[in-house]
Amino acid sequence: MKATGIVRRIDDLGRIVIPKEIRRTLRIREGDPLEIYTDAQGGVVFRKYSPVGELSSFAAQYAEVLSKTANLPTLVCDRDHVVAAAGVPRREYLERRVTPELEECMQERHSFVSTPRSRLCPVEGVERQASVVYPIIAQSDVTGAVVVLQAEDGHEPGEAEAKLAQVAAGFLASQLED
Repeated sequence: MKATGIVRRIDDLGRIVIPKEIRRTLRIREGDPLEIYTDAQGGVVFRKYSPVGELSSFAAQYAEVLSKTANLPTLVCDRDHVVAAAGVPRREYLERRVTPELEECMQERHSFVSTPRSRLCPVEGVERQASVVYPIIAQSDVTGAVVVLQAEDGHEPGEAEAKLAQVAAGFLASQLED
């Protein structure tokens, strides 16, 4: 663990304030679920909880099927990171942060289909553009997104690719609700 030098007191209701700088750095927003762990030395650790991350092996299988069906690379993301990748080198994408543009798309619950005029780069540090993005909405909360990446030849996505991503997002959402 890394010391921050910040000390906070617990109030009479057992609450503690996580400093704004740490919330901003770790992208912790109001209403985000946090998991609480204890370690052997008596420490308490808070970690962002990712419902989509809990389904990472299932999401990876679904991404693989979607990638083969659409013949396009596919990613499944939680609200902060890529949790599954198919059709691309996994090391290049897994656990990478999503871009603020993708984060905004998810937060606003907007789907995205690229056109020659509109582009969206979904993953920080990777130049590949998204063809289609559909947010995963489970129990009225945005939990992530299904991202179909642009083909190597750059052809624009069709209605079929958009529908496949929409179905994938809906199916993953239903798995989170069960």
